[in-house]
Amino acid sequence: MKAHSNRIMVKICGLQDVEVLKSIVHLPIDLIGFVFAKSRRQVTAEQAGEMIRLLRADDRAQGSHVPLTAGVFMNPSQEELELVLREVPLDIVQLHGQETPELCQWVKQTFGVQVMKVISIGSQPADGGLDETLLPYVGRIDILMLDTFEPLVGGGSGHTFAWDRIPAYQEWASAHDLPLLVAGGLNADNVIELLDGYRLDGVDVSSGVETDGVKDVQKITAFVERVKFHASNAG
Repeated sequence: MKAHSNRIMVKICGLQDVEVLKSIVHLPIDLIGFVFAKSRRQVTAEQAGEMIRLLRADDRAQGSHVPLTAGVFMNPSQEELELVLREVPLDIVQLHGQETPELCQWVKQTFGVQVMKVISIGSQPADGGLDETLLPYVGRIDILMLDTFEPLVGGGSGHTFAWDRIPAYQEWASAHDLPLLVAGGLNADNVIELLDGYRLDGVDVSSGVETDGVKDVQKITAFVERVKFHASNAG
């Protein structure tokens, strides 16, 4: 899933509405996220399953690219994961809490999905301790994501973190051949500044494409188009 130098993956997270999904399926979105963790964006397995079936049926009918689907969890139990994945055909399990390397490995082996591990910047040790902290995850995860540390809501807070922390993670992820995505307070106005400053494999947005807490098709379109235009003109 490593992005090429001229391609930056876009993940739209926190989808809840079938009509919004229908309005964005034509966009070059690479990943769509459904939140199962406690959140105002939380969906049930039934809701997510319906949207994924619609997404895949629509894309097959049009012969277009099918975005990968990610389920967002925060410190889930094995039982919770089993209940959701029994009903929802996810491609990726995104773990947003303090999940152990052993749980990540169990998820990969049990469900045959990719695992995205989210690192909350602010809750981790100094950059010098990265290898000691993250090395146990090597071979047990497929994607690394950086997000803003928010102890109460986990993610989707709308706040950015200190981007000068990115290079250390970037170097570590590259050394271990892992794609690196960045989330946290991104929107169509600031994402180009991020991409101008750092060579990333992808970006993730949730609250930055909402209006009054609801996904906004115009904002999603603007975000996706700006990222893809930047990628096509990079280098």
